[in-house]
Amino acid sequence: MTDRAGNGIGKLMKIAIIHDFLIQYGGAERTLDALHEAFPQAPIFTSLFIPEHFPARFSTWNVRTSFMQRLPFLTKHFKKFLPLYPFAFRSFDLTGFDMILSSSSAFAKGIRVPAGSKHVCYCYTPMRFVWDRKRYLENESLPLLARLLLPVVLGWLKQWDLQHNQSVDLFIAISRHIQNRIQTFYGRNSGVVYPPVEVDSFPFSEQGGDYFIVVSRLTPYKRIELAVEACEKLGLPLKIVGQGPFEAELRRRAGPYTEFVGAVSFDSLKQLLAGARAFIFPGEEDFGIAPVEAMACGRPVIALAAGGALETVVDGETGCFFDAPTVESLAGALQRFDQQSFDPKKIRRQAEKFSRSAFIESIRHVVGGVSSLP
Repeated sequence: MTDRAGNGIGKLMKIAIIHDFLIQYGGAERTLDALHEAFPQAPIFTSLFIPEHFPARFSTWNVRTSFMQRLPFLTKHFKKFLPLYPFAFRSFDLTGFDMILSSSSAFAKGIRVPAGSKHVCYCYTPMRFVWDRKRYLENESLPLLARLLLPVVLGWLKQWDLQHNQSVDLFIAISRHIQNRIQTFYGRNSGVVYPPVEVDSFPFSEQGGDYFIVVSRLTPYKRIELAVEACEKLGLPLKIVGQGPFEAELRRRAGPYTEFVGAVSFDSLKQLLAGARAFIFPGEEDFGIAPVEAMACGRPVIALAAGGALETVVDGETGCFFDAPTVESLAGALQRFDQQSFDPKKIRRQAEKFSRSAFIESIRHVVGGVSSLP
């Protein structure tokens, strides 16, 4: 039997997908794209939607926005409306839906769940600006008044988050790293379904080139300076793809072996990854899509032994780790890497475990399992 979302989950079931906001096309929105493919008939409820920031297909979806959509200056000032997001999600009436599937790193999981409905939360992370406040504020440029008021607002949001996540029947984390955060902050168990990576969009290459590569937004917490200084120290060519506020400082530290490529098209990115010797991943991420994209091309990854990289990279088979976020530790890993050999086909097979099709199959299985619970 096929449900109303068109996936044969096992019984007639009406699904609603809830997403925090559609402001920019990032990793969470790519995951939402795959959720829409998994459940194409499910409407998407979100606080606000800026269509011009998304691929045209998003405008063909059944997207239902909150009262926040009518607020002025959304594109530039959406962060200033922070206290309104909880009310936006509590304002939705989901009567008639059997399954609520929230896609959330912030507010969407605080939705009102109708009596008798089930709620699965696909959680990218517990609210980082609430539970990791210091790191969040370090990366934000805020006026003095906002810095004075923000602790009060964030304290209220922390209590709101704890209260309203109790409506979730099952948390699904994007990685074991996030699974641990959910347990630490919420005291809740969770499953793991890795987010989708467009593995099939990347060309496989048996032979890479002579340069190392970093693909990232250039911000301090990404620790790209470690790659710059380690490669300069060892005389290894490095290409840095991306832009960001830390670029000037990185250029100051760079020497003759570092090339700043800047922003590139998707086609150019694929060719740069396929032509690299290896991908360097010096930061700590909740999952980390870029290393998997590099592995899809058959390229090994040299990563900090932390966060999601521990779940995607297999030490000695698809890459190698360095233990500490220091130039010396990364330089040592680069020297060890030079003495190792890697099978590009094995690297590609590892990447395929995180494909879009694998994600869709897993999330449908999870939702079907929850729907059968009493």
